[in-house]
Amino acid sequence: MDTKNNYLKYIAIALVVVFLITGALVFIKIWDAAQGKFTTENPEDSVLSYKGEEYILNDEIETFLVLGLDKYSGKSVSDSHGSGVQADFLMLLVLDNENKQSTAIQINRDTMVNINKLGIGGVKTESLYKQIALSYDYVTDDNDKMRCGNVKTSVEELLGGVKIDHYVALTMDAVSAINDIVGGVELTVLEDFTSIDESLVAGEKVTLNGKQALEYVRVRYGLEDSTNKSRMQRQQQYINALYEKSVSLVQSDDTFIVRLADALDEHIVFDSSNSRMKKYAEKFDEYEFLGIKNIEGETEIGEEFIEFYPDEESLKEIVIDLLYIPKEQQK
Repeated sequence: MDTKNNYLKYIAIALVVVFLITGALVFIKIWDAAQGKFTTENPEDSVLSYKGEEYILNDEIETFLVLGLDKYSGKSVSDSHGSGVQADFLMLLVLDNENKQSTAIQINRDTMVNINKLGIGGVKTESLYKQIALSYDYVTDDNDKMRCGNVKTSVEELLGGVKIDHYVALTMDAVSAINDIVGGVELTVLEDFTSIDESLVAGEKVTLNGKQALEYVRVRYGLEDSTNKSRMQRQQQYINALYEKSVSLVQSDDTFIVRLADALDEHIVFDSSNSRMKKYAEKFDEYEFLGIKNIEGETEIGEEFIEFYPDEESLKEIVIDLLYIPKEQQK
């Protein structure tokens, strides 16, 4: 398979697994207590202490931030923050090159964290304690890569300064495009969606069309449970079902990769070259996917929006488990 098709294969498999749909640590409170443990200054050289053990960053790990943008392809956002476009879906794909495994961490878009507000030219003007999803919106320039980079910075802070290698983002209508290319996705409806679509009855097995798929993974207001946690459960269910369908098609239909890549072309933004994307394609095709991890925490109704405050221990355990190794194992 040539370079172009290897790149397309990445789109067909890797992005499907960490599928983009539109829609942490209580950073200020914990930051003081975490000094010396989680630091943004040269984290590669730092040692993280946890429960009497010392850990260092695993240099066999590569990370890939996947974003689902709450906008449609071809639609420009305004040239100032307040456009309303947010990163409604955030997932970090962790590739373990030594063990040839991959794991995903889903990040609640309501997570409260320090985010940067960027002025003209990407100059930081101030730091705000907001939902992590707003990082995409708080950029003056209408520049997708600058906006995605700002979200990446916020996720790095959430993880204690661990640097993320790359990002990839898709617009919300990619959901419908992918869903229809695979011929619909079958699943059992997790909650009552009849107020949105009369055919989506809780407990019923259905094959979602593109419009239904987008609603199923994006809608939360108007449902009995309007929290993002409930929506994240539906997103994970959909990801798993879509992954199985897509892998089957990759293996059985020689035209699937090209058709899917063509459908996604106008929806995607990434910060890497085609050759590097090819490298990730080959790795992800080879590596064992271990599933999706969630950061536990508490959801509260804030003055303006719903706010998610991650549990400190849950966050630390996930960060250490996937990104660090015991210092004594250092090669």
